[in-house]
Amino acid sequence: MIQQRPVFKYNAAQRSSVTKPFVQHPVSLTFTSRHSVISKANPTVSSFEIVPESVSVVLLAGGVGKRMGANIPKQYLDLRGHPIATYSLRTFSSMPEVGEIVIVCEPSWRDVFLTALKSIPRSLPIQWALPGAERQDSVFNGLSMVRESAAMVAIHDSARPLITIQDTRRCLLDAAQHGAAVLGVQVKPTIKEVESSNKIVRRTLQRSSLWEVQTPQCIRPSLLKEGFRIVKEKGLEVTDDVSIIEAMGLPVKLTPGVYTNIKVTTPEDMFVADKFLEQLS
Repeated sequence: MIQQRPVFKYNAAQRSSVTKPFVQHPVSLTFTSRHSVISKANPTVSSFEIVPESVSVVLLAGGVGKRMGANIPKQYLDLRGHPIATYSLRTFSSMPEVGEIVIVCEPSWRDVFLTALKSIPRSLPIQWALPGAERQDSVFNGLSMVRESAAMVAIHDSARPLITIQDTRRCLLDAAQHGAAVLGVQVKPTIKEVESSNKIVRRTLQRSSLWEVQTPQCIRPSLLKEGFRIVKEKGLEVTDDVSIIEAMGLPVKLTPGVYTNIKVTTPEDMFVADKFLEQLS
């Protein structure tokens, strides 16, 4: 029985059939509990609903940020009066779909988040995880702290302070349909593939098919756990989260995002992020 509770709907009447192995026809999907998804065939419309508090966010905040050249990790630098990492914390805390946030950071930086949480009206369960040697290790540590009842996990770089509720929600809904989804934007410059040894150009890549991926990256927890098992078994190294799903031979949906969702990595990025926030204020 479908629970009578608020939902966030997405109508996809114009979408094509869902890619195997998830379903083979347009369906109506509803998260009826925090851990289950049921499907109901519908010949004309595909609709997807996400129950409140069914999403667990893994917020990655353990990076060192050497390229910034600062004396503290970049995600803790002040940006218009607030540490960078706390912007996305506030955004996700305001989403009814989010039921918990797992913060991956060194224990010495937890106070940054605890201080920010005091000014956030909504009280959310917060879990802590330690960062690993590589990104995939940090994600695995965060995933290990996600509650068993989560229907979806959204992994986000805390150095992206300008993520919006709207883009996050669209990515979650795409993941509900396909199993995994990632925000991204089409690349603007011409990209050339070159020989690593002598820098001779091999070829010019088709710009229309190239996308720069962002975060959050939204994945069903069961898929991600199985993916990590395969990554460990095969000794693979992955640079982003949905690459784990790709390694399984399963589809990943690219959710078109916005260029303002930048990752603050260099001093120049700080200036750009400041200007974007100024325009939004």
